[in-house]
Amino acid sequence: MRIVFEKRQTISNTAVVLVPVVSFLISLFLGGIILLALRANPFVTYAAMARGAFGSWQVFTETLVKAIPLMLTGLGVSIAFRMQFWNIGAEGQLTLGGVAAAWVALFWSGFLPDWALLPTTILVGMLAGALLAGIPAALKAYLKVDETLTTLMLNYVAILFSQSLYYGAWRDPKGYGFPGTALFPAAAWLPRIAGRAHLGLIFALIAAALLWFILKYTRWGFELRIIGENKTASRYLGINIARNIVLALLLSGALSGLAGACEVTGIARRLQQGLSIGYGYTAIIVAWMAQLNPWAVIFVALLMAVLLVGGDQVQMMMGLPAAMSLVLQGLLLFPMLAGALFTEYRLRIVRPTPHLQEARQ
Repeated sequence: MRIVFEKRQTISNTAVVLVPVVSFLISLFLGGIILLALRANPFVTYAAMARGAFGSWQVFTETLVKAIPLMLTGLGVSIAFRMQFWNIGAEGQLTLGGVAAAWVALFWSGFLPDWALLPTTILVGMLAGALLAGIPAALKAYLKVDETLTTLMLNYVAILFSQSLYYGAWRDPKGYGFPGTALFPAAAWLPRIAGRAHLGLIFALIAAALLWFILKYTRWGFELRIIGENKTASRYLGINIARNIVLALLLSGALSGLAGACEVTGIARRLQQGLSIGYGYTAIIVAWMAQLNPWAVIFVALLMAVLLVGGDQVQMMMGLPAAMSLVLQGLLLFPMLAGALFTEYRLRIVRPTPHLQEARQ
């Protein structure tokens, strides 16, 4: 008798729903063990985190503020991961999108009519994110350069470039020495829905719907799925792998660039420190927890935002380390990855046939 680990022929809808729920409960249990080790009551801690994220309408809008960039970058990363292209550069793509949006808002306002300034700002931010993602995509597609290293290193290029601008060339001379650009003109402000939550939420929902439709009902979505599952089969089918890698990464970077453009036009309304705070890295967790499903990305991003906002509340109310929310994020990832593995694979016990047993005897 032996145990075989094999890929499932079909994946049941029950498993797709049940596995993430069970994984989430396991992660809460593991988090509870850590809280007990810190002499904190897990139930009281989780309740405090929930109040910190949902305690009032104003508090909930702050949770949405954290969720919006996670939604957009999570959607972008999930498209790349679906093709097994490991885009670790969403942080830099978000940052460069914010820089490009700030450039338009600050220096194009005298050349564009007011009605065109905000759409142009958003569009240029998306183009900048797409460009930064397109570089490693082209290197991977045509020169076989490993994308993990190139996307990761380009993060530092974008982040340091943005710092050089708001600390130096674009620094507001009337800013009393604080690093940051001048305030954008009002025509470049992204409208807010409630509190500080802005129109980026609508952009994220539209993007999720479009990605779901593309992946489910279009030929390009079919090609992306085939490339991710079996590159050899996709070559036999005549699919242009290099072209699809570049196109998918341009879309991936554009979504992350949109997140950056929304951050600078909808929250700070200037380019300043605080744009790059790890949204692009957390997006990797969001994408994997959502199992690369666009609609699931929206809900998982909201869950991660709850941990971020609730973690701040736990620090203030209970005296726990602020990093507790980051620990809980990590604990969410590992059970979810293990659950996703057993969604696609199964353990099967193989027993020897009777004639084989007789032969051995």
